[in-house]
Amino acid sequence: MQHDTHHGQHSHHADHSGHAGHVDHMSHVDHSTHAGHQPGKVGWAMAAQATLHCLTGCAIGEILGMVIGTALGWGNMATMVLAIVLAFFFGYTLTLRSILKAGVDFGTALRVALAADTLSIAVMELIDNGVIALWPGAMDATLSDTLFWGALALSLAVAFVATTPVNKWMIGRGKGHAVVHQYHH
Repeated sequence: MQHDTHHGQHSHHADHSGHAGHVDHMSHVDHSTHAGHQPGKVGWAMAAQATLHCLTGCAIGEILGMVIGTALGWGNMATMVLAIVLAFFFGYTLTLRSILKAGVDFGTALRVALAADTLSIAVMELIDNGVIALWPGAMDATLSDTLFWGALALSLAVAFVATTPVNKWMIGRGKGHAVVHQYHH
């Protein structure tokens, strides 16, 4: 009987909404309404947004690499290697920039960027460069050729479509841009 009386006297502690400092916390208790916070519950919009972020960095690097290699008269392989290296560089750089803005130290930010973006960039580059390599005449096109820009634009679009399911799968398992997402709060 004493236990029931003791429990009854302290049952009011279950509701912390009246305590100063806990009011704000109470509004954040149920995180299930935030998309992306729960592995496995990832929509296509979130995956597409992560892929678009990745595509932006990849496109900057890819285009810059192709322009530099083509302008310098480099061979196809050297130009493609430069484009891939720059795609990874700019892809990681954009992610690093957003994580560093959240006040994270550089070492942690670099590890998060590498973990979040490596698979996404690799798939994107494989698809992108595969389309260009397989497109008849695209590897020999110059900067003034419509074929150069058309093949590049189409290859990036195909890479986006192919990489979005990869990002959805990774985010759904708490990896990829799900890791980056926690630093945006």
